[in-house]
Formats: sequence, C-alpha cells, structure tokens
Amino acid sequence: MTRPRPTPVSSPPRDAARRLSGFLDYLQAECGLALNTRKAYRRDLTHFYAHLADQGAPDWASLRPRHVESFLRYCKERGLEAASSARALAAVRMFCRYLVLNGLMKHDVSASVDSPKQWHRLPTVLDDPAVRELLAAPSADSDVHAARDRAILALLYATGVRAAELAGLKLTHVNFHLGVIRVLGKGAKERIVPAAREALEILQEYVERRRPAPAGEGAAAALFLSRRNRPLSREDVFRIVRKYVRRTALRGNVTPHTLRHCFATQLLSRGADLRSVQEMLGHADISTTQVYTHVDAARLKAIHRKYHPRG
Repeated sequence: MTRPRPTPVSSPPRDAARRLSGFLDYLQAECGLALNTRKAYRRDLTHFYAHLADQGAPDWASLRPRHVESFLRYCKERGLEAASSARALAAVRMFCRYLVLNGLMKHDVSASVDSPKQWHRLPTVLDDPAVRELLAAPSADSDVHAARDRAILALLYATGVRAAELAGLKLTHVNFHLGVIRVLGKGAKERIVPAAREALEILQEYVERRRPAPAGEGAAAALFLSRRNRPLSREDVFRIVRKYVRRTALRGNVTPHTLRHCFATQLLSRGADLRSVQEMLGHADISTTQVYTHVDAARLKAIHRKYHPRG
C-alpha cells in the first residue's frame, strides 16, 4: 500500500508555536519521551493547529470534543492509517492535559473522543534461509564499509535493538568479555541485552581492524561511523539495510524492525519466556511483546496444515 504524501502545512502562529515549544520541552524533561516520538508529536500538532485555523476554531478555553473529532476525520481524509491517526490523537490528548496542567483549559476535552479502531496486524518475519542470505550479503562486497554493514546486520538480528538504538551505541556500550551490550532505549531507559558470540566476533573484527578514524570530537565515542566518519543516524541504518535487501532481492518491506521481529520470534519459538523477551526488547508493556506469540502460533498452524493428514 502506497503511503500518502505528507500534506504541506504552514507553521503555527507565534503564540501557538511558543506553546508547542514549551509542550515539547515538557515531553522531554517531565515525560522522558524519545526524540523520534517528540518529532512525530510536533508534526501531528502542527497539523492540528492548521486544521483548527481552517475551521475557524476558538481559543483553547473554548475548545470542544467536536473539534478533536473533526481533526480525526481530517486525518482520515489525508489517507492516514488507523495507527497514525491514533498516534495523532495521543499527541492531542497529551497536549490537552498539558494545557489543563498550566491552567489554559478547564478540563481535557479530548478524553471523551474514541481512538480509531486498529487492526492488530502480525509483524513480518523472515525464514532462516532469508536471514542467512541477508546477513551474508555484505561479505561479497569489496566496499571498505562492508565490515561495518556486516556488523550492523549481525547485531540487529542478534540483539533485536531498534535502528535508533543501534545508531546511538558507543564503543563503551559493548562488553565483549561478558557478551552483552548496553542499550539506551525509549524514554532514556537503559537495558542490558546479551548478544550471540558470532555477532560479537563480527563486531570485534570491525572495531579492531576496520573502523575508520572518527571525524570530529562527537564521533570518537560512536560505535558505528558513516562514510564521512561521523556517527550514524537512524536513517543511515535504514538505508544500509535496504541496500542489502535489494541486493538479495528479498520480497516484502524488510527493514531494521523486521530483524527485530525475527529476533523475538526465534527466541519464543525456541522456548524463551515472554518476560525475558520483553526485557530484551525494551517493551514497557508486555502486551506489545505478546504479538510474537501469535506469529509463532501462525507458523505452527501452517506446519499443522501442511503435515497433518487431516490438516
């Protein structure tokens, strides 16, 4: 399904922009929300401001649930999926609570607005041959950054870290002796994740023999460096994975998050308990981790249908 192109939207007026800036600071300092979440909330609220302006909406004190409901209809008209509309509503709700907290609104008018219904789609996972092919793809590359890319793919699959978490890893976050990495996740929460021995050997080869000299003071501590010898960004990690997905001609939308799904599914299918997988993935709510039990159940049903005489 083709994603809708982002709708151009003008910046909010100065007073609204100042209010939004204060809200984003609040999300960082008081709520500890991750940078990517704050960026998404900024986009959602900028669209919210624009929609209210188009509707001739009153000031915050006169805001009503119908204005929030109208915004959700606007999101649907823009072609947003239910999950994106739900996130936009979450941004509006948090902003309304912030306004109540600061005495700019008597009560949260968004509380009575229902969130869009979402289908709980199962995450896409790769089978073992496809994973092996993807992880081996950089080995045939003569590019000087092939060792880095091989280590990135191996670590994504071996630890299940998010793209942004991998990009933020520092040299001091890897303990080769203990076989673990220290990950800074969403909301600045730290967790310790074990890594497979083979992945750590590939990573150690990159760090000790192939990692280039960093460019600039900020790059000295970074584990992975870009072609300009600067710290990688989340977007760089996505581009690197897409490069080898194209090379191996894997079907479907395979991203760094796909390898995270593979990591979790493989652990559960081999008997790992759900709580341990939750901790390694850095999920705040175990219900988020439970989706992987459904993935494995789907695999077992497929095997049953294929091999059972009355399947």
